[in-house]
Amino acid sequence: MKLTLEVWRQPSTNAQGTWERHELDGLEPAMSILEMLDALNEQLIAQGREQVAFESDCREGICGACGLTVNGLPHGPENNLPACHQRLRHFKDGDTVRIEPLRSASYPVVRDLIVDRSALDRVVIAGGTVAVNAGTAPDADTQLINHEKLELAMDFAACIGCGACVAACPNGAAHLYVGSKLAHLSMLPVPRQERDQRAKAMVEAAESSFGPCSNYGECAKVCPENIPLSAVAAVNKERMLSGLRRQVKTGA
Repeated sequence: MKLTLEVWRQPSTNAQGTWERHELDGLEPAMSILEMLDALNEQLIAQGREQVAFESDCREGICGACGLTVNGLPHGPENNLPACHQRLRHFKDGDTVRIEPLRSASYPVVRDLIVDRSALDRVVIAGGTVAVNAGTAPDADTQLINHEKLELAMDFAACIGCGACVAACPNGAAHLYVGSKLAHLSMLPVPRQERDQRAKAMVEAAESSFGPCSNYGECAKVCPENIPLSAVAAVNKERMLSGLRRQVKTGA
């Protein structure tokens, strides 16, 4: 299988980026997008040229590190799969494939296909943790949780933080990501105790880096963990409930 690759090259955040064109032969349809990039780098090494920088870690769809854009689509042509699980069988022999970083104003390019996604980290740092004393391991069994609610909380907790949802959104919104964190933690008894301050802090952090949500739904199409679109509603819901509870407490 032979493909023509158009790959984005950018030496640093403030440098001017450009496209490079490469021909790759001997590819297999079962290879992943990342394996194709490995093959490209092997070819560049043999030519004495600088390799293309890209991120990857587990290559099992768990870590979320491998985010990139393939022919304009975050991760690649198949919905709800990370780049490491996107296969070349979706392309025809002789096709041109364009590979570039995840594109969003909140993701500055570090080098080539690597972007800085620390804006997502700042949201979690703002409130995606639990400071309440959870007790010892046996104490967990003393607080009964409805099975259906627990399963739903775990569905939201499945987010791997790849950031593709932001790149897919025309507004650059992170509501699917933020909402999944808020929904997950609001359903569990121990983290629920910090629900109000968490909502305020995380939403403020998100609004400082990301755009508003207009319910396009593109985020859910690219999410490798199939986080439901209903997660976006948790952002406004948790913020509103937090404000209402503060008003009740203060008598405002």
